[in-house]
Parts: sequence; C-alpha cells; structure tokens
Amino acid sequence: MTVRSTVLPAKVVDWFARPSSVWWGFAVVHLYFLGWMASFFLNGETFSDTEQYRQWAMDGYNPADLEGKISPWVYPVLAQVPIFLANIAGPSMYLLSWFLIITVLNAAGLYILTRGRRRVSGVAPAWWWLFFTVFMGYLSFARVEGITAPIVLVALLYAAQRPVAAGLLLSIATWIKVWPAAVLVPILIASQKRVQVFLSGVAVTAVVALGTWLSGGLPHILDFLLNQGDRGMQLEATFSTPWVWLSVFNIAGSKMADNTAINSTEVYGPGASAAAVLMQPLLILAAVGAAILLVRAMKRGAEREELFLEGSLMMVTAFIVFNKVGSPQFIIWLAPVIIAGLTHDWDRWKVPAALLMGIAMTTFVIYPLFYTPLIHAHPVMAAVLTARNVLLVVLLWWSVQRTAELGRKPAARIAA
Repeated sequence: MTVRSTVLPAKVVDWFARPSSVWWGFAVVHLYFLGWMASFFLNGETFSDTEQYRQWAMDGYNPADLEGKISPWVYPVLAQVPIFLANIAGPSMYLLSWFLIITVLNAAGLYILTRGRRRVSGVAPAWWWLFFTVFMGYLSFARVEGITAPIVLVALLYAAQRPVAAGLLLSIATWIKVWPAAVLVPILIASQKRVQVFLSGVAVTAVVALGTWLSGGLPHILDFLLNQGDRGMQLEATFSTPWVWLSVFNIAGSKMADNTAINSTEVYGPGASAAAVLMQPLLILAAVGAAILLVRAMKRGAEREELFLEGSLMMVTAFIVFNKVGSPQFIIWLAPVIIAGLTHDWDRWKVPAALLMGIAMTTFVIYPLFYTPLIHAHPVMAAVLTARNVLLVVLLWWSVQRTAELGRKPAARIAA
C-alpha cells in the first residue's frame, strides 16, 4: 500500500488519477499566480526580470541607443519575439500579457502530456509539474525560462516518434535561451534520424540569421555568447560555494557584492577571478565528457528513448553545475526532462524527481524569500544554498551513473 493511499481517501486518490483533474489543478495554480501578479499589473507595474523585458520592448534593440543599460542581446535573438509580443496591450499590461503567453504555452504542454497514449501515464507527471511550479514560486512566470520550458517538454514528448519535429522545436527554443541545446545534443546522438534532426537545426538557424540580417541586427547575433565572458562567479553558482563560506567567516577579504553592469551578485575573494575564467573550459569539458558517455552507451545497445532522456538530464544538470552563472531560474531547465522521464518510466525517474523537488524548495527559500540575508552572508542561508548545490551535484551524479549503466546493459533498441 502506498503512502498516498494510506493518507488520502480512496475517492480522492481516484480523482487525482483522472486526466480531467489535472486541468482543475492547472487552473488553480495559474489563477493563484495571476491573483498574486494582479497587485502589480493593475497598477501598471511589473516585477523581477519582466521590468527589464518591458524596458527593452519600449526602447528597442539597438545597442547604440542603450548607453549605460543592460543590452537585450544577452539573450539569443528569438527571445525578442515573446518580449515584444508581451507589449501588445501596452506597457501597463505588460506583466499580464507575459503571464498569459506562458500560460498558453503551459496549457499546450499539459494537453500533449495527457492525451493519446499518455492519457494515463502523463497524469502523475503532470501533477508533479504543477507542484514543482508552486514550489518554484513566481520564477516560472518572471523569466524567459517560462517560455522555453514547455517548448522543451513538448519536444521531449515527441522525440522518440517524431525526432525531426523535436529537433525543430529545440532549435527554436535554443534561439530563445541557450540551454535547450543541452537537450538537443543527446537526441542528435541517440536518434536514428540524427542527420534529419541536425538539418532541422541548420534550417532554423538559417531562417533566424536571415531574419536578423533583414532587420539589421546581424552584427549582434552572437552577442549572447560574448557578453558573458567578463562575468565573475555568481553568488548562487555551485562552484561559488567555497567563497560564500569565506564571506560568511570574513576570511581574506572575501565578500559578496553586486555587479551593477549585469544586475548580478557575485563572490569576490582569493582565487574567485581565476575560477571564473576556468568555468567556461570546465563546462565545455563536462559537455564533451557527457557526449562521449552517451556515444558509448548507444554503441553498447542502450534503449534509445531512455538514453536521450537520461542524457538530457545529465547534460542539462552539467550546464548548471559547471556554470559560473547560477541564477535561480536555471532550475526550471530540469523540469521538462524530469516530466518526460516520469512519463516514460515512473519508477526509474522518481529519485531524480524527488531530488529536483527538494532543489526547487530550497531555491525558493533562497530567492525570493531570503535573498537579502544571503547576500549579507547570513550563515543559515549560506547553509541552505550549500544544501541546494549539494543536491544539484547528487542529481548530476545520479544521471552520470544511470547513463553509464545504460552503456553496460544492452537493451533492445527503440527506433527513433
């Protein structure tokens, strides 16, 4: 007998198992966040990064006109589409429009998750998604990640049967925010149609480049790759943990301070600058190592769908753990992979699902609840951040172990 059957009446358990119940949960969660945001948009205000997005939508995207301001080209060029679209009802309603765009995308993801052959298997993962959204707080609705996450989810759900469609969706998402590339690579490796998947990405890139050239922005199309180079170690980054504790104990002048040029809080102290320089090569090495592990598993007969799912978790987690930028919304990157994994094999994926839920909870405690005490080196919040980062490392270790295990245990290949 499961814990939920012991705690909840049978009728309640049955209700939660119905596909229709998920839509009630979806409505409750989204109406809750809509109500919370109403205190802002009814006064013509925004919050968090949506204020920056609104400013870009009003000022335009010419860096020459943004002297002393954060450049919108820190994002890939297709991020401009939702950022401009959210201004369709005017600046005063920007936050509401942004929320509605994400709500529509989430609804599309939920619809695909709970229809057809996934009508039953997708219900529990859908509930997991809703609880994850609650525990992540408004971060799911305040950043570009809220746009890309449901797109990546749909791509993963389609990847086994329609890899080319998945490749198109992931390529589009990558040109909104870079992280979906971490999902695209495992699909390229595991799919039998990898050439077509690759060509779909090339086609999307060509269309994006053409559109950027016609709009006069081609010289800035790769700025999102170059603008990160001078960043230091962001406070929440996994590898920043030693300097967080050096700051707590005020050792060797270590501190946490704002980098106002990019609106980020970074760590400073002995070796912090060197670590910031090394993080990009480390991230590349981690990605290459993950790719080698995936190729090895594939050659040894690993099940293709499980391979690209676990490979996606490994690659995305590596993108977070080995990143000198540790923004709290990065945790949203992991949700689509976990949801797709739970849909594929609940028992195999319940451990990383539990780990990510713990990561989401601690992230919400860090930001937005107690971020101010953290940046003032409060030891309790430093401990919470450390616990969150340890959970991320454990999740990475789980994904590496599982992917290596696939390479040791040949299984029937699933055509993709």
